[in-house]
Amino acid sequence: MRPEFITNHDTFAATEDGRIVGFYALAWNGHSLDLLHLWVLPEAMGRGVGRALFLHAIERARALGCHEVEIESDPNAEGFYLRMGAQRVGVSVKELDGQSRELPRLIYKVGSGAAR
Repeated sequence: MRPEFITNHDTFAATEDGRIVGFYALAWNGHSLDLLHLWVLPEAMGRGVGRALFLHAIERARALGCHEVEIESDPNAEGFYLRMGAQRVGVSVKELDGQSRELPRLIYKVGSGAAR
């Protein structure tokens, strides 16, 4: 993560004992916001850090007047976003080191109420 990325995007971190254990970033994509990143350190998983970051992102989107947050998810994180109330709308196919990889695309409707 380069400093200019943080400067140019809404980026927030979760900390425990003064140490960053997760973060997320949002960027405008025309009429909606993209959740570009939401990462939690493996040792901090299962303690509500991801949920807290996601809820903060949704509240931030709401405060900015956004009605949808678009998510291109790591396949291993799709279940988390579905549990939070996002809906799968398709897949993106990416090339990584010559390998084709399908990434779930999801939408969270901000006006749909609080995330679960």
